[in-house]
Amino acid sequence: MVRAGSASVVAGPTLAVVAREAGVSVPTASKVVNGRDDVAPETRRRVTEALDRLGYVRRPRFDATKTPALVDLVVHSLDSSWSGAVLHGVEEAAYEAGLEVVVSAGLNRTRGDRPERDRLDKLTARGSSGVLFNLAELSPAQYAWLDHHRIPFVMIDPVHEPPAGVMSVGAANWQGGVSATEHLLALGHERIAVIAGPRRRMCSSARVAGYRSALASAGIRHRAEYVRHAGFEEPTARLRMHELLDLPQPPTAVFVCSDRMALGVYTALAERGLKVPDDVSVVGFDDLPEARWVTPALTTVRQPLAEMAATALRLLVRMMQGERPEGTRTELSTRLVRRASTAAPPAARSGGSR
Repeated sequence: MVRAGSASVVAGPTLAVVAREAGVSVPTASKVVNGRDDVAPETRRRVTEALDRLGYVRRPRFDATKTPALVDLVVHSLDSSWSGAVLHGVEEAAYEAGLEVVVSAGLNRTRGDRPERDRLDKLTARGSSGVLFNLAELSPAQYAWLDHHRIPFVMIDPVHEPPAGVMSVGAANWQGGVSATEHLLALGHERIAVIAGPRRRMCSSARVAGYRSALASAGIRHRAEYVRHAGFEEPTARLRMHELLDLPQPPTAVFVCSDRMALGVYTALAERGLKVPDDVSVVGFDDLPEARWVTPALTTVRQPLAEMAATALRLLVRMMQGERPEGTRTELSTRLVRRASTAAPPAARSGGSR
């Protein structure tokens, strides 16, 4: 039995089961599966019948001697610099490994009442040796499909906590939240808000947890009204910033859980006639090119997107070669990149009290 999310599914038969059914050794059954010609016709017939009878799925095998082998990269979308960084990392690592990459966007969880099987079926149809899923939200049925077809896969920054045994690569989001908040605390801010992504997103909840931990370590009471959730886009972040500014005691600094959202915060502040960082300090998360282009340049937490993608590709290659890497979650370090969007709070600069 293989656990996939909250559902338990029966995986396909192993080659050992097929060999036992056909009355042959596992190496002999493997020869038949791989099309070797050094097998007696009668033995081949028995093994083939057992394969069909048991529903054995012939998984594409990665062979380093074949050039090029093929892997799939399924990304959330192709219209952002976030995805561009991931593509860059996969491309470089794939070139080093001698692999070709097929890129597709927008794998849906469901289509109607059934899993989106047509997109997944294409993986086996074109002989893909493995799959990278970026920002994917797979259903239990889709996890089960991948397991049943024995296709190696690795998740890059998964939306939710993957099922047990699923390999994933991400950033140290909790530590990133700590670093952003500690930076603002060191500047003298105490009224620090956070605008996070959706509550159910794994990375979002980890960043908020880091923010809260840093406040607690500094002995500052956590204010529930200072925690706002939005989508990972500009318009909703802009609305959340307006809500924060309408509070009786608005924040003097805000940690925004993505650079793209930070652009919406900049817009909201400009609409109120406020300046960054003179009136409100802003820290983002990602370190996308936009963080350097805005004025003032955005202080942000860098997550190594290209390195995350390259690490995932290298893990996938090891799995394609039959290895099982130790551990299922790989986290790469984040670091604060200081630019011009943060400064001491206005009261501290003027010598007044906060």
